[in-house]
Amino acid sequence: MAEVMVRDGTWTFDGEILRIVPGRNRSVKKLRQLLGEVAVPLEAVAGIAYEPGKKGGRLRLRLREGADPFTQATRGRIAETADPYQLTIDAGRTGAAEYLVDEVRNALVIERVPEGPCDRYLLPGPALPLTVPGGDGTATFDGEWIRIEWNWMAEEVKKSTGPQRFALKDLIGLEWIPNAGLENGHLRFHLRGSEHKMAPKHNPHCLVLWGMDKETRTTALLVTAIFVRLPHPSAPSDSRLSLEAAPPPAPAGDDDPDALLRRLRELGDLHRNGVLTDEEFTVTKQALLRRF
Repeated sequence: MAEVMVRDGTWTFDGEILRIVPGRNRSVKKLRQLLGEVAVPLEAVAGIAYEPGKKGGRLRLRLREGADPFTQATRGRIAETADPYQLTIDAGRTGAAEYLVDEVRNALVIERVPEGPCDRYLLPGPALPLTVPGGDGTATFDGEWIRIEWNWMAEEVKKSTGPQRFALKDLIGLEWIPNAGLENGHLRFHLRGSEHKMAPKHNPHCLVLWGMDKETRTTALLVTAIFVRLPHPSAPSDSRLSLEAAPPPAPAGDDDPDALLRRLRELGDLHRNGVLTDEEFTVTKQALLRRF
């Protein structure tokens, strides 16, 4: 048994499973805490490394391509500090970290685990149901159905269509674009037989995202939960679901005072109407001001 226990979390390896438990410290990203304990089977591991630093170091776990739906869903869309497969090592725990790395590497050799891609997911998705609070509504997934409820911030074209409800089996693609600067992001659901080409704020199959931390982490979990229930990326191209990797909107409005004031007014409205807590309002307002 090899174990590393630090403020950032605990990694334990028993020869077959690398168990990752996030720390409860305030410095640990909320997304990691919401994801909770992750049990990584040895066959899902491509490699592991310890990177020494001036004060401690960092453990990094590399998974085989296609082994983990969370990695598949979030690649390039979350901060590096929210990655559950990294662990900040405190000074004095470097020996334990190096020992765990040696144990995992030895097991990979003994078990002859290939580094190549997987043809099936080896890790489960998050627990359900899950809800994403967006700028103009909320999206909920229960494992079989996706439902979108609009709030008062939604454009009239969305309100006029009413709440949206569609089956997982009708989903053929997802488009998750994080916000950039003062530009909103979005989560767009592509449905079989539907060709909505409207802008995100008008598209009834699209949720506008403000880019708040709460949005990002819940979106990451919801997209992961959808991915793990659909054909694997190695499945035939006509049956697998795609997460479109379109580039985020250009942050051209970061130096536009009018755009900033508009976003701050919208933020204040969300706070006054109870959509945002005091803490969420303060954090998001500070983030907007820093971007400007």
